[in-house]
Amino acid sequence: MFTPDSASSPGPTTASAAGNAPAAAPAASTVPDASPRSTPSAVAAAGPAMPRSAPTRLRIPGIGVDAPFTGLEIGSSGALDPPPADDTNLVGWHAAGVSPGERGTALVAGHLDTATAPAVFARLSELDAGDTFEIQRADGTTAVFLIDSVESFRKDDFPDRRVYDDTPDALVRLITCAGSYDRTAKDYTENLVVFAHLQATG
Repeated sequence: MFTPDSASSPGPTTASAAGNAPAAAPAASTVPDASPRSTPSAVAAAGPAMPRSAPTRLRIPGIGVDAPFTGLEIGSSGALDPPPADDTNLVGWHAAGVSPGERGTALVAGHLDTATAPAVFARLSELDAGDTFEIQRADGTTAVFLIDSVESFRKDDFPDRRVYDDTPDALVRLITCAGSYDRTAKDYTENLVVFAHLQATG
């Protein structure tokens, strides 16, 4: 598993894949705080939001994703622990942070591939701005998110603040690996991030 050199090092890292390739996970120092939110009261919320509730299922019909969630924690390395690498159809969320639909930035990580097969986020790069996806939640509600952009960043130049900073809006980041696979480092060279905001609730 690739780990950051320090808590301030850029970019998500998780273990996955073809040769232990990381999928995605933020350094501890950049992960938004858990609820209740630390959003300044002076900042007016611009969009809809939902009360806290754990996510149970991610559905992105356009790329064939229909996957359950598991909670992820910050590991001893200072990075978010990855979802289990032996399950190709599983996504993880930072369980001590924002839940999808809450005000703030919720983090959802998934593997790109495993040593033997593509994984849940293998087709994440096919998404475009304007596409939608939904997250079912433990309280029986569904959060529908509208994608604002889909971008790749080199792991040695990852925009921590842009991806992880707290916000008065209800945002989600879907994160996985991208770029070429560096067999020496046993890591992909980039992370793919889907930036999305809460569009509707149900």
